[in-house]
Amino acid sequence: MDDTAGRTPEGAPDDLSGMSEILQVRRDKLARLREAGCDPYAVTRFERTAYSRDVRERFEEMENAGVTVAGRIMAKRGMGKAIFADLQDDRGVIQIYIRRDDVGGETFEEFKRWDIGDIIGAEGFVFKTRMGEVSVHCRSLTLLSKSLRPLPEKYHGLTDTETKYRRRYLDLIMDSGTRRVFETRSAFIRHIRARLDARGFIEVETPVLGTTSGGAAARPFITRHNTLGIDMYMRIALELHLKRLIVGGIERVYEIGRVFRNEGMDTKHNPEFTMIELYQAYADYNDMMALCEELLSSAALGILGTYTVQWQGETIDLTPGWRRLTMADAVKLHTGVDFTSFESTENAVSAARSIGVEMPDGKAPSWGNLLYECFDRRVESKLIQPVFITEHPIEISPFAKKKPGDPRVTERFEAFICGNEMANAFSELNDPIDQRERFLRQAALRSAGDDEAEMMDEDFVTALEYGMPPTGGMGIGIDRAAMLLTGSQSIRDVLFFPTMKPVED
Repeated sequence: MDDTAGRTPEGAPDDLSGMSEILQVRRDKLARLREAGCDPYAVTRFERTAYSRDVRERFEEMENAGVTVAGRIMAKRGMGKAIFADLQDDRGVIQIYIRRDDVGGETFEEFKRWDIGDIIGAEGFVFKTRMGEVSVHCRSLTLLSKSLRPLPEKYHGLTDTETKYRRRYLDLIMDSGTRRVFETRSAFIRHIRARLDARGFIEVETPVLGTTSGGAAARPFITRHNTLGIDMYMRIALELHLKRLIVGGIERVYEIGRVFRNEGMDTKHNPEFTMIELYQAYADYNDMMALCEELLSSAALGILGTYTVQWQGETIDLTPGWRRLTMADAVKLHTGVDFTSFESTENAVSAARSIGVEMPDGKAPSWGNLLYECFDRRVESKLIQPVFITEHPIEISPFAKKKPGDPRVTERFEAFICGNEMANAFSELNDPIDQRERFLRQAALRSAGDDEAEMMDEDFVTALEYGMPPTGGMGIGIDRAAMLLTGSQSIRDVLFFPTMKPVED
């Protein structure tokens, strides 16, 4: 019996004309089972006593012990009076051995008709074959669910990237590497929670829908609340509600949550993604830098066992002690343009043009905007090893405190690895008068057509007027951290169900 029996080439499940005969064969098998009084979908529960990994790793103590395993048939081999099959559960694959004399002629013949992809339960005892393969010698079998669609051919798996994203369930069945990616992602989230909980942070939940959208420069999704008769916005950040909690006296707070930005899609961006934002009273952006480094470096060491990771063709060293550069110094280092030497906007405009940078339409050519554009277009992609870029211009940092001695820049940093922004943090602005003025400037930009500018949030300003202590705040992209730790090239690789354009029938 060929172990590819019941499989089809990848892509075939979408070609209904070419698949109609195979699909009908499986439906006919289901009909015959039901006619014989066996409905494979009627089973409501199955008692499993061991997983594949248990049997393999604990063979010495489990040899000859009775076990009950369950999973999906991934391969069948053999002929005559004995068949071997591979059974896959969520911890791996275990071989099962089915012999006519042990399970009975009727059950044996039924099993021969079961297909690759069917989900079954098997009861038997643990043994090792003459070839040294740890296996389960079956005494009884139960069909738990009939697969009506054949799996892709085993040895090629699921190679079409778009199909992997659209049918993640199929990707997970066929590729154990995909499961490991998401196990690493889950381990990172657990790691973050454990570290912050140990530091006295409280995890909270805040609204996804609001009457304003703020906390980041991004275009929001708009929806309609029918009962209230108003438009509402899906959140683009977690910031403003969490800082309200700091005002309320919860001094260390964090949230891991989904945010939504109505923007383009590429290997770094998905319209919905997961962030952690955290805020600590009586701290500043230097404290956040230390915390960011500790969280990401310790995650690599704790989850992968090393500070060194391979990502985007680079060997990345996450050993603590990351480099720190001001944005102006980074621009000078990589372009030769020294923004700290300019006294006028005209000089900054000329210098930016000298390296091919012009302001986007609708944005004022200020010193700060020009510095940021030069950094964004000429520097960011060159930041390979971990680095903190500090002292962002005030124009692009509406929630950060001004740096003492230089009101053009703020106490803010972004962490970059392989040209990817990994974290963003501030010494949070707690001056309600300054905050209102910055909101008004952002509102003016929005009125002028900048749909990524901040909306006015009167209640947030009101909260600040009651008094917020000096606070350090930070956001870390969970998806990009997962990309780093798994060596994934696209954000879609670390999202179970990335946003995809619908396929026309």
